[in-house]
Amino acid sequence: MFDLVVRGGTVVTESGALRTDVGIRDGVIAELAPDLGPAAREIDAAGRLVLPGGIDAHCHVDQKSSSGLMTADDFFSAGVAAACGGTTTILPFAAQHRGQSLRQVVEAYHERARSRAFIDYGFHLIVSDPTPAVLDDELPSLVAQGCPSLKVYMTYEALKVTDRQMLAVFEAARAAHAIVLVHAENSDAVAWSTERLLADGRTEPRYHPASRPAAAEGEATHRAIALAELAGADVFIVHVSCREALASVAAARARGSRVWAETCPQYLVLTAADMDRSGFEMARFICSPPLRTAADQAALWSALAEGQLDLVASDHAPYRLRDPHGKLAHGEDAPFTKIPNGMPGLELRMPLLYSEGVRRGRLSLQRFVALTSTNPARIYGLYPRKGTIAPGSDADLGVWDADLMRVVAQAELHDSMDDSPFEGRTVTGWPVTTIARGDVVWDDGRVLGQPGRGRFIARSLRA
Repeated sequence: MFDLVVRGGTVVTESGALRTDVGIRDGVIAELAPDLGPAAREIDAAGRLVLPGGIDAHCHVDQKSSSGLMTADDFFSAGVAAACGGTTTILPFAAQHRGQSLRQVVEAYHERARSRAFIDYGFHLIVSDPTPAVLDDELPSLVAQGCPSLKVYMTYEALKVTDRQMLAVFEAARAAHAIVLVHAENSDAVAWSTERLLADGRTEPRYHPASRPAAAEGEATHRAIALAELAGADVFIVHVSCREALASVAAARARGSRVWAETCPQYLVLTAADMDRSGFEMARFICSPPLRTAADQAALWSALAEGQLDLVASDHAPYRLRDPHGKLAHGEDAPFTKIPNGMPGLELRMPLLYSEGVRRGRLSLQRFVALTSTNPARIYGLYPRKGTIAPGSDADLGVWDADLMRVVAQAELHDSMDDSPFEGRTVTGWPVTTIARGDVVWDDGRVLGQPGRGRFIARSLRA
């Protein structure tokens, strides 16, 4: 007898679709076949899609920024928001600030997540202080403990590493069998552009995109890949937003380099033109890299369909714009340099991509599954435990109503943010039931499950 059977849905993986039942036992998929036997609980999925649970491979949870701001979401609220959008595994960051032990940072994140996590999770490491002790001692042991991915920044004064330091990180990561994620923007070009905008009095949020030009992202992407090639390391370029960065990724792949890249929903459905609003309404659209042009957006969609981009992650960065009393943190006339960088997106990542990608014919359903679940599982060492629907895999599933239409309203979302850049957008296609490791955690508008049910998933990139 099964614990749970999902009956009569169309099961979709990256390789195809099949109408079948899914039998679940002890949190694992036990069998796929029509007309499975009895179960303690059944879910009628007739007329609906059954998709692998999403994996959001880039999100910021319970994290302090380099300026001292804490994200609005902890491991419980972030997990709930993710599950309500069809995501069952997250890979947030354990962020090292300068002077900190990377090992102690990870231990602190484990402690915060252990009692609060709602869904399964792993950690990417953020390395901002790549000392010999960190790279030679701490990094190898943390990789062996299941954290084989680390991120470096080429921008932000408190986080950025030099080219020499990045080479050292690449070399250490190669030796430890880890992959390096890179936030690629040329810091000096950003500082130069920002200084001139501020000097000219162009301080409104609408000028944020001009402060971080596409040329700065393209140059840094090219440089990061070149340094990875020099060190013989694997590299992953995060949140690609423009044609210049895409060109560098495509050229490296043509040379045979081991380069992967992602983009995010905001770059696929918003452009810099969306910032043409009055007053502080513009502030909700600030992220880095910034929103780009319609031509960049079209190039990103083509790259997703053609395989030049490997996955779509939210880059969920939930920094509230207002204090607990509703007051804008830095005033109505705050310059763009004072407004917290980042957008929320954990809950909306998959519905937005389904609505704008699959429903509009830009992506096949199989490609959607690959971009949101299977590819991140493969790249980051979770496959086949996660990222597919197959016997022996964790029972992480989303039952989707492909025709369900909703208008995005922050008041109805489940994160702890006070605003959404997607407010008022009509989205078609939503998960109505989410199953995480065999537990129904989201069903017909109800959140089910307690803090602490999520588990840390140790990963390995060794063959």
